[in-house]
Amino acid sequence: HISRTPLREALRKLERDGLVEYVVRRGVVVRAFTIADVEEIYTIRNALEMLTLPAIVRNATAEDIRSLRALLQEMDAFDEAGDIEALSPRARAFHTQLTRLNRILRVIESQDQYITRFSALSIARETRRHAAHREHHQLVDLVEQRDLESFEKLMRKHIERSKETCLLALEESKLKHNEAQK
Repeated sequence: HISRTPLREALRKLERDGLVEYVVRRGVVVRAFTIADVEEIYTIRNALEMLTLPAIVRNATAEDIRSLRALLQEMDAFDEAGDIEALSPRARAFHTQLTRLNRILRVIESQDQYITRFSALSIARETRRHAAHREHHQLVDLVEQRDLESFEKLMRKHIERSKETCLLALEESKLKHNEAQK
């Protein structure tokens, strides 16, 4: 129950964002991510988030800390249960809520479609999932303590580890795909 014009516009936006591509005789298909895509997006995310950390530490209120802790408590249950489908969007929501403590973050949010998909790849790996969740708790502690130096150091490691895990998952996915093609 939607007309063609808004549908075409939506598909054009997705194509501009690199999420879909037009394939002759097939139509619009979801575009597979490359290692270069992951490297580029995480590099951009890391640079932008590092610029925002001082404002996050400076501007976080007691209510912000309570809200982050409430989200983490919700995530704890999903982490313990191994419920990746429920944990993944909440992990993304955690980072979104954390970065929204700074008002200039629309640029990061514009990359959210990529980060959401990459985050799901990273969280699906059990070893990274538990470590990342512990890091989320530590990040909130550091914000509450107003420890900018430790917060920056941990956030940089957190993003880099997520990128490495995502790249590993992507490589494994490509290997499985190649083997299935044989």
